[in-house]
Amino acid sequence: MKIAIAGTGYVGLSLATLLSVKNEVVALDIVKEKVDMINSRISPIRDEYIEKYFKEKKLNLRATLDYKDAFEGADFVIISTPTNYDPEKNFFDTSSVEDIIEKVISMKNKNITMVVKSTIPVGYVESVKEKYVIDNIFFSPEFLREGKALYDNLYPSRIIVGDKSEKGQAFAKLLIDSAEKENVDVLYMNTTEAEAVKLFANTYLALRVAYFNELDTYSITKGLNTKDIIDGVCLDPRIGKDYNNPSFGYGGYCLPKDTKQLLANYRDVPQNLIEAIVTANKTRKDFITDEIIKRSPEIVGIYRLTMKAGSDNFRSSAIQDIIRNLRANNVKVIIYEPALKDESYDGFEVVKDLNAFKEKSSLIIANRVESILEDVKEKVYTRDLFSRD
Repeated sequence: MKIAIAGTGYVGLSLATLLSVKNEVVALDIVKEKVDMINSRISPIRDEYIEKYFKEKKLNLRATLDYKDAFEGADFVIISTPTNYDPEKNFFDTSSVEDIIEKVISMKNKNITMVVKSTIPVGYVESVKEKYVIDNIFFSPEFLREGKALYDNLYPSRIIVGDKSEKGQAFAKLLIDSAEKENVDVLYMNTTEAEAVKLFANTYLALRVAYFNELDTYSITKGLNTKDIIDGVCLDPRIGKDYNNPSFGYGGYCLPKDTKQLLANYRDVPQNLIEAIVTANKTRKDFITDEIIKRSPEIVGIYRLTMKAGSDNFRSSAIQDIIRNLRANNVKVIIYEPALKDESYDGFEVVKDLNAFKEKSSLIIANRVESILEDVKEKVYTRDLFSRD
Protein backbone atom coordinates (compact mmCIF):
# COMPACT_ATOMS: atom_id res chain seq x y z
CA MET A 1 0.00 0.00 0.00
CA LYS A 2 0.92 3.64 -0.33
CA ILE A 3 0.25 5.55 2.86
CA ALA A 4 0.48 9.31 3.26
CA ILE A 5 0.96 10.79 6.71
CA ALA A 6 0.24 14.47 7.30
CA GLY A 7 2.25 15.83 10.23
CA THR A 8 5.55 14.50 11.59
CA GLY A 9 5.31 15.00 15.32
CA TYR A 10 5.39 12.08 17.76
CA VAL A 11 2.25 10.49 16.31
CA GLY A 12 2.95 11.03 12.62
CA LEU A 13 6.65 10.20 12.58
CA SER A 14 6.26 7.08 14.72
CA LEU A 15 3.51 5.80 12.41
CA ALA A 16 5.53 6.72 9.32
CA THR A 17 8.49 4.77 10.66
CA LEU A 18 6.37 1.82 11.75
CA LEU A 19 4.42 1.44 8.51
CA SER A 20 7.35 2.10 6.13
CA VAL A 21 8.96 -1.21 7.05
CA LYS A 22 6.33 -3.03 4.93
CA ASN A 23 4.63 -0.24 2.94
CA GLU A 24 5.44 2.82 0.85
CA VAL A 25 5.04 5.85 3.13
CA VAL A 26 5.23 9.52 2.23
CA ALA A 27 5.29 11.96 5.14
CA LEU A 28 3.96 15.47 4.57
CA ASP A 29 5.07 18.45 6.62
CA ILE A 30 5.17 22.22 6.23
CA VAL A 31 8.63 22.63 7.79
CA LYS A 32 11.44 22.15 5.26
CA GLU A 33 14.04 21.46 7.94
CA LYS A 34 12.02 18.51 9.26
CA VAL A 35 11.46 17.16 5.74
CA ASP A 36 15.19 17.33 5.00
CA MET A 37 16.07 15.64 8.30
CA ILE A 38 13.67 12.75 7.69
CA ASN A 39 15.00 12.24 4.16
CA SER A 40 18.52 12.20 5.62
CA ARG A 41 17.33 9.69 8.24
CA ILE A 42 17.82 12.06 11.12
CA SER A 43 14.91 12.08 13.55
CA PRO A 44 13.59 15.61 14.23
CA ILE A 45 12.21 14.40 17.56
CA ARG A 46 13.83 12.55 20.43
CA ASP A 47 12.67 8.94 20.35
CA GLU A 48 15.04 6.05 20.96
CA TYR A 49 13.26 3.56 18.70
CA ILE A 50 12.74 6.00 15.81
CA GLU A 51 16.43 6.87 15.93
CA LYS A 52 17.28 3.15 16.02
CA TYR A 53 15.03 2.33 13.06
CA PHE A 54 16.41 5.26 11.05
CA LYS A 55 19.91 3.85 11.50
CA GLU A 56 19.27 0.12 11.21
CA LYS A 57 16.15 -0.53 9.14
CA LYS A 58 15.58 -0.27 5.40
CA LEU A 59 12.55 2.00 5.36
CA ASN A 60 10.42 2.79 2.32
CA LEU A 61 9.93 6.30 3.65
CA ARG A 62 10.38 9.76 2.25
CA ALA A 63 9.14 13.19 3.28
CA THR A 64 7.82 16.03 1.19
CA LEU A 65 6.42 19.55 1.36
CA ASP A 66 4.08 18.86 -1.59
CA TYR A 67 0.68 17.48 -0.60
CA LYS A 68 -0.10 16.39 -4.15
CA ASP A 69 3.07 14.30 -4.20
CA ALA A 70 2.10 12.77 -0.86
CA PHE A 71 -1.57 12.07 -1.59
CA GLU A 72 -1.36 10.93 -5.22
CA GLY A 73 -2.23 7.23 -5.37
CA ALA A 74 -2.46 6.85 -1.59
CA ASP A 75 -4.74 4.20 -0.10
CA PHE A 76 -4.78 5.89 3.30
CA VAL A 77 -4.06 9.46 4.39
CA ILE A 78 -3.34 9.52 8.11
CA ILE A 79 -3.93 12.96 9.60
CA SER A 80 -1.69 13.66 12.61
CA THR A 81 -1.44 17.45 12.55
CA PRO A 82 -1.48 19.41 15.83
CA THR A 83 -4.80 20.42 17.39
CA ASN A 84 -3.99 22.79 20.22
CA TYR A 85 -6.69 23.81 22.68
CA ASP A 86 -8.01 27.32 22.06
CA PRO A 87 -8.95 28.84 25.45
CA GLU A 88 -10.92 31.67 23.82
CA LYS A 89 -13.14 29.33 21.79
CA ASN A 90 -13.09 26.69 24.56
CA PHE A 91 -12.41 24.09 21.88
CA PHE A 92 -9.63 22.38 19.97
CA ASP A 93 -8.27 24.32 17.00
CA THR A 94 -8.94 21.78 14.25
CA SER A 95 -8.01 24.07 11.36
CA SER A 96 -4.93 22.00 10.48
CA VAL A 97 -7.06 18.85 10.22
CA GLU A 98 -9.60 20.54 7.97
CA ASP A 99 -6.80 21.90 5.80
CA ILE A 100 -5.67 18.34 5.10
CA ILE A 101 -9.24 17.15 4.51
CA GLU A 102 -9.76 19.90 1.94
CA LYS A 103 -6.48 19.02 0.21
CA VAL A 104 -7.46 15.36 0.02
CA ILE A 105 -10.87 16.28 -1.42
CA SER A 106 -9.16 18.44 -4.03
CA MET A 107 -7.32 15.32 -5.31
CA LYS A 108 -10.71 13.93 -6.46
CA ASN A 109 -9.68 10.39 -5.62
CA LYS A 110 -12.57 8.60 -3.94
CA ASN A 111 -10.39 5.58 -3.17
CA ILE A 112 -8.46 7.49 -0.51
CA THR A 113 -9.53 6.80 3.06
CA MET A 114 -8.68 9.45 5.64
CA VAL A 115 -7.83 8.35 9.18
CA VAL A 116 -7.71 11.08 11.79
CA LYS A 117 -5.10 10.49 14.49
CA SER A 118 -5.05 14.09 15.74
CA THR A 119 -6.97 14.49 18.99
CA ILE A 120 -10.35 16.07 18.26
CA PRO A 121 -13.61 16.92 20.06
CA VAL A 122 -16.24 14.23 20.48
CA GLY A 123 -18.47 14.34 17.41
CA TYR A 124 -15.94 16.06 15.17
CA VAL A 125 -15.68 13.47 12.37
CA GLU A 126 -19.45 13.27 11.98
CA SER A 127 -19.52 17.06 11.70
CA VAL A 128 -16.91 17.14 8.92
CA LYS A 129 -18.69 14.31 7.09
CA GLU A 130 -21.75 16.52 7.00
CA LYS A 131 -19.83 19.71 6.20
CA TYR A 132 -17.90 18.27 3.25
CA VAL A 133 -20.48 15.65 2.23
CA ILE A 134 -17.96 12.80 2.51
CA ASP A 135 -17.91 9.39 4.15
CA ASN A 136 -14.31 8.25 3.53
CA ILE A 137 -13.02 9.38 6.92
CA PHE A 138 -12.90 7.95 10.44
CA PHE A 139 -11.05 8.43 13.72
CA SER A 140 -8.55 6.07 15.31
CA PRO A 141 -7.06 7.21 18.63
CA GLU A 142 -3.38 6.87 19.49
CA PHE A 143 -2.04 5.99 22.93
CA LEU A 144 1.59 7.01 22.78
CA ARG A 145 4.12 8.32 25.27
CA GLU A 146 6.52 11.12 24.41
CA GLY A 147 9.95 9.67 23.72
CA LYS A 148 8.52 6.15 23.34
CA ALA A 149 6.04 6.68 20.52
CA LEU A 150 7.41 4.06 18.14
CA TYR A 151 7.81 1.53 20.95
CA ASP A 152 4.15 2.03 21.86
CA ASN A 153 3.18 1.41 18.23
CA LEU A 154 5.29 -1.74 18.14
CA TYR A 155 3.79 -2.99 21.42
CA PRO A 156 0.34 -1.36 21.53
CA SER A 157 -1.92 -1.66 24.59
CA ARG A 158 -4.84 -1.86 22.16
CA ILE A 159 -5.88 -0.78 18.68
CA ILE A 160 -9.13 1.11 18.38
CA VAL A 161 -10.68 1.90 15.01
CA GLY A 162 -13.71 4.15 14.66
CA ASP A 163 -15.05 2.28 11.67
CA LYS A 164 -16.67 -1.15 11.31
CA SER A 165 -16.35 -1.47 7.54
CA GLU A 166 -13.75 -3.28 5.44
CA LYS A 167 -11.71 -0.05 5.33
CA GLY A 168 -11.53 0.01 9.12
CA GLN A 169 -10.46 -3.62 9.19
CA ALA A 170 -7.81 -2.97 6.51
CA PHE A 171 -6.39 -0.09 8.56
CA ALA A 172 -6.30 -2.21 11.72
CA LYS A 173 -4.49 -4.94 9.78
CA LEU A 174 -1.81 -2.42 8.74
CA LEU A 175 -1.12 -1.66 12.40
CA ILE A 176 -1.31 -5.30 13.51
CA ASP A 177 1.02 -6.50 10.75
CA SER A 178 3.58 -3.82 11.66
CA ALA A 179 3.49 -4.46 15.42
CA GLU A 180 5.92 -6.74 17.25
CA LYS A 181 3.40 -7.61 19.93
CA GLU A 182 1.27 -10.69 19.33
CA ASN A 183 -2.45 -10.96 20.09
CA VAL A 184 -3.17 -7.24 20.23
CA ASP A 185 -6.68 -6.35 21.40
CA VAL A 186 -8.57 -4.67 18.54
CA LEU A 187 -11.86 -2.85 19.03
CA TYR A 188 -14.07 -1.60 16.21
CA MET A 189 -16.67 1.00 17.07
CA ASN A 190 -18.42 4.04 15.68
CA THR A 191 -16.12 6.99 15.14
CA THR A 192 -17.74 9.22 17.80
CA GLU A 193 -17.27 6.58 20.48
CA ALA A 194 -13.63 6.26 19.40
CA GLU A 195 -13.21 10.02 19.86
CA ALA A 196 -14.67 9.71 23.36
CA VAL A 197 -12.29 6.85 24.24
CA LYS A 198 -9.29 9.09 23.60
CA LEU A 199 -10.48 11.98 25.77
CA PHE A 200 -11.77 9.82 28.60
CA ALA A 201 -8.57 7.72 28.68
CA ASN A 202 -6.31 10.76 28.93
CA THR A 203 -8.57 12.45 31.47
CA TYR A 204 -8.36 9.35 33.67
CA LEU A 205 -4.56 9.51 33.49
CA ALA A 206 -4.75 13.19 34.45
CA LEU A 207 -7.00 12.18 37.33
CA ARG A 208 -4.34 9.74 38.55
CA VAL A 209 -1.67 12.43 38.41
CA ALA A 210 -3.90 14.95 40.20
CA TYR A 211 -4.90 12.40 42.86
CA PHE A 212 -1.36 11.49 43.89
CA ASN A 213 -0.30 15.13 43.71
CA GLU A 214 -3.08 16.02 46.15
CA LEU A 215 -2.04 13.12 48.36
CA ASP A 216 1.45 14.62 48.33
CA THR A 217 0.12 18.11 49.09
CA TYR A 218 -1.72 16.70 52.12
CA SER A 219 1.38 14.85 53.33
CA ILE A 220 3.60 17.93 53.03
CA THR A 221 1.08 20.11 54.86
CA LYS A 222 0.63 17.57 57.68
CA GLY A 223 4.31 16.60 57.94
CA LEU A 224 3.78 13.02 56.74
CA ASN A 225 5.95 10.73 54.61
CA THR A 226 4.37 10.77 51.13
CA LYS A 227 6.34 7.81 49.80
CA ASP A 228 5.29 5.50 52.61
CA ILE A 229 1.64 6.39 52.07
CA ILE A 230 1.82 5.89 48.30
CA ASP A 231 3.64 2.56 48.71
CA GLY A 232 0.93 1.37 51.11
CA VAL A 233 -1.93 2.55 48.91
CA CYS A 234 -0.52 1.18 45.64
CA LEU A 235 0.18 -2.34 46.85
CA ASP A 236 -3.56 -2.84 46.41
CA PRO A 237 -3.65 -4.47 42.94
CA ARG A 238 -6.88 -2.66 42.17
CA ILE A 239 -4.97 0.62 42.41
CA GLY A 240 -1.51 -0.34 41.13
CA LYS A 241 1.67 1.66 40.76
CA ASP A 242 1.14 3.48 37.46
CA TYR A 243 1.01 7.28 37.37
CA ASN A 244 1.59 7.54 41.12
CA ASN A 245 4.83 9.56 41.24
CA PRO A 246 4.17 13.11 42.49
CA SER A 247 5.08 16.01 40.24
CA PHE A 248 4.52 19.72 39.82
CA GLY A 249 1.37 18.92 37.83
CA TYR A 250 0.37 17.13 34.65
CA GLY A 251 1.44 18.68 31.36
CA GLY A 252 2.78 17.87 27.89
CA TYR A 253 1.13 17.40 24.51
CA CYS A 254 -2.07 15.68 25.58
CA LEU A 255 -3.30 15.80 29.17
CA PRO A 256 -3.82 19.58 29.61
CA LYS A 257 -5.69 20.07 26.34
CA ASP A 258 -7.60 16.79 26.40
CA THR A 259 -8.98 17.37 29.89
CA LYS A 260 -10.10 20.88 28.95
CA GLN A 261 -11.68 19.62 25.73
CA LEU A 262 -13.57 16.87 27.53
CA LEU A 263 -14.80 19.44 30.05
CA ALA A 264 -16.00 21.60 27.14
CA ASN A 265 -17.86 18.57 25.75
CA TYR A 266 -19.66 18.35 29.11
CA ARG A 267 -21.17 21.84 28.74
CA ASP A 268 -24.75 20.46 28.69
CA VAL A 269 -24.08 17.36 30.83
CA PRO A 270 -24.08 17.27 34.66
CA GLN A 271 -20.60 16.76 36.12
CA ASN A 272 -18.35 17.62 39.05
CA LEU A 273 -15.31 15.37 38.67
CA ILE A 274 -14.08 16.44 35.22
CA GLU A 275 -13.96 20.12 36.20
CA ALA A 276 -12.24 19.20 39.47
CA ILE A 277 -9.41 17.48 37.57
CA VAL A 278 -8.70 20.62 35.57
CA THR A 279 -8.92 22.83 38.66
CA ALA A 280 -6.74 20.50 40.74
CA ASN A 281 -3.83 20.92 38.36
CA LYS A 282 -3.78 24.70 38.84
CA THR A 283 -4.14 24.31 42.60
CA ARG A 284 -1.13 21.98 42.69
CA LYS A 285 1.07 24.41 40.74
CA ASP A 286 0.05 27.25 43.05
CA PHE A 287 0.92 25.10 46.06
CA ILE A 288 4.35 24.19 44.63
CA THR A 289 5.02 27.88 43.95
CA ASP A 290 4.22 28.73 47.58
CA GLU A 291 6.54 25.96 48.78
CA ILE A 292 9.38 27.44 46.71
CA ILE A 293 8.75 31.00 47.89
CA LYS A 294 8.73 29.82 51.55
CA ARG A 295 12.40 28.93 51.11
CA SER A 296 13.23 32.57 50.28
CA PRO A 297 15.65 31.70 47.44
CA GLU A 298 17.83 34.47 46.03
CA ILE A 299 17.99 32.83 42.60
CA VAL A 300 15.79 29.92 41.53
CA GLY A 301 17.40 27.66 38.94
CA ILE A 302 14.99 25.73 36.74
CA TYR A 303 16.52 22.39 35.77
CA ARG A 304 14.95 21.47 32.44
CA LEU A 305 11.68 22.71 30.98
CA THR A 306 10.83 19.26 29.65
CA MET A 307 7.94 17.27 31.09
CA LYS A 308 10.00 14.18 31.86
CA ALA A 309 13.33 12.48 31.39
CA GLY A 310 13.99 11.19 27.89
CA SER A 311 11.83 13.82 26.20
CA ASP A 312 12.71 17.01 24.33
CA ASN A 313 9.17 18.40 24.57
CA PHE A 314 8.30 21.18 26.98
CA ARG A 315 5.02 22.33 25.48
CA SER A 316 2.55 22.98 28.31
CA SER A 317 4.96 21.55 30.88
CA ALA A 318 3.93 22.22 34.47
CA ILE A 319 7.26 23.88 35.24
CA GLN A 320 6.42 26.75 32.90
CA ASP A 321 3.42 27.72 35.01
CA ILE A 322 5.64 27.54 38.09
CA ILE A 323 8.04 29.95 36.36
CA ARG A 324 5.21 32.36 35.55
CA ASN A 325 4.02 32.21 39.17
CA LEU A 326 7.53 32.96 40.40
CA ARG A 327 7.80 35.92 38.05
CA ALA A 328 4.52 37.29 39.45
CA ASN A 329 6.13 37.12 42.90
CA ASN A 330 9.31 38.91 41.72
CA VAL A 331 11.53 35.86 42.21
CA LYS A 332 14.70 35.83 40.09
CA VAL A 333 14.82 32.80 37.80
CA ILE A 334 17.49 31.26 35.57
CA ILE A 335 17.01 28.23 33.31
CA TYR A 336 19.14 25.26 32.31
CA GLU A 337 17.68 23.60 29.23
CA PRO A 338 20.04 22.00 26.67
CA ALA A 339 17.23 21.87 24.08
CA LEU A 340 17.17 25.68 23.95
CA LYS A 341 19.49 27.39 21.48
CA ASP A 342 18.77 30.97 22.54
CA GLU A 343 20.40 32.89 25.38
CA SER A 344 17.03 33.67 26.95
CA TYR A 345 13.58 32.14 27.22
CA ASP A 346 10.44 34.17 27.88
CA GLY A 347 12.62 36.92 29.29
CA PHE A 348 14.65 34.64 31.57
CA GLU A 349 18.38 33.98 31.31
CA VAL A 350 19.33 30.57 29.89
CA VAL A 351 22.57 29.28 31.41
CA LYS A 352 24.27 26.94 28.97
CA ASP A 353 26.96 25.59 31.28
CA LEU A 354 25.60 23.13 33.85
CA ASN A 355 28.30 23.81 36.43
CA ALA A 356 27.73 27.56 36.16
CA PHE A 357 23.99 26.95 36.53
CA LYS A 358 24.54 24.92 39.69
CA GLU A 359 26.81 27.58 41.16
CA LYS A 360 24.50 30.51 40.37
CA SER A 361 21.34 28.83 41.70
CA SER A 362 20.55 29.11 45.39
CA LEU A 363 17.65 26.67 44.91
CA ILE A 364 17.29 24.24 41.98
CA ILE A 365 13.79 23.21 40.92
CA ALA A 366 13.49 19.86 39.14
CA ASN A 367 10.18 18.27 38.17
CA ARG A 368 12.15 15.08 37.52
CA VAL A 369 15.55 14.52 39.12
CA GLU A 370 18.53 13.00 37.36
CA SER A 371 21.85 11.66 38.66
CA ILE A 372 23.59 14.70 37.18
CA LEU A 373 22.20 16.73 40.12
CA GLU A 374 23.56 14.38 42.79
CA ASP A 375 26.48 16.68 43.67
CA VAL A 376 24.09 19.55 44.53
CA LYS A 377 21.21 17.53 45.97
CA GLU A 378 21.08 19.79 49.03
CA LYS A 379 20.01 22.61 46.68
CA VAL A 380 17.39 20.59 44.78
CA TYR A 381 13.65 20.94 45.35
CA THR A 382 11.58 18.20 43.71
CA ARG A 383 8.54 16.05 44.38
CA ASP A 384 9.95 13.18 42.30
CA LEU A 385 9.92 10.43 44.93
CA PHE A 386 10.47 7.38 42.73
CA SER A 387 13.01 8.69 40.21
CA ARG A 388 10.74 7.80 37.29
CA ASP A 389 7.94 9.32 35.27
